[in-house]
Amino acid sequence: MGSLRAAYILSMFILSALVVIPYQSFALRFKTLGYKNIPERYQRFLSRLFGIRVTIIGEPVQDRGVLMVSNHTSYLDILALGGIARVSFVAKSEVASWPLFGTFARLQRTVFVERERRSKTGESRDQIRERLLEGDALVLFPEGTSNDGNRVLPFKSALMGAAESQVGTDAQGRPVYVPVQPVSITYVALHGIPMGRENRPLYAWYGDMELVDHLWEGLKTGPVDLVIQFHEPLMVDQVGGRKNLARIVEDQIRQGQALALAGLAGRQKAIPAQLPAAAE
Repeated sequence: MGSLRAAYILSMFILSALVVIPYQSFALRFKTLGYKNIPERYQRFLSRLFGIRVTIIGEPVQDRGVLMVSNHTSYLDILALGGIARVSFVAKSEVASWPLFGTFARLQRTVFVERERRSKTGESRDQIRERLLEGDALVLFPEGTSNDGNRVLPFKSALMGAAESQVGTDAQGRPVYVPVQPVSITYVALHGIPMGRENRPLYAWYGDMELVDHLWEGLKTGPVDLVIQFHEPLMVDQVGGRKNLARIVEDQIRQGQALALAGLAGRQKAIPAQLPAAAE
């Protein structure tokens, strides 16, 4: 039965892609037909098709440009988060060349960055800044890779330099910066039953796992439950610099995931925004 389920889901996915890809390509090229909303609607459909059930805590910022910063466990993060908020993603440049997935990434207006080349960091930061100034919500995974879903890896703060972008001034003429919203994504249950550490690799994609084989096994296994928590946004001038901001955001996301894994999602205490300034 598991194989039949997986085959049905993949068949529906391919058939729907044959419709959505040309439609969104046309809409994106001519900036029409709600091109910013199509990815959210399609990923909501795919989430239901794949059996991704999401509990949402908090509210995503959607009325202005925002840099959402999240932990990263699986390619399913994209569907789950993209299906509940109008977002685009920041991804490593290799993703653009992936069959089918690269096409979807481009149609969702993904910003591709070369993380291994420091000479390109400033250029990538500028691309992110331009999109934020246009009012887009961009999702950044600052761990730099996905992991086993049982922890949060240390953040790399370089690309969070976009958070230092000024987007205007207030009534007193003081600079206003891009808001940064921490987001915790946690895989908590399988078939509605709390998921143990041994089952999380069925959905967590990391290391040298083969994408197609991993996807097939996950679809055979069945529905998965996630908790996605949108924390309160911060601005870089509130915390004394980019590196302090990265540490605070990392702590909030790590605490949010730990509590969700313990069945206590949403009960965390606020982490103080004011920390000693870090050396840049």
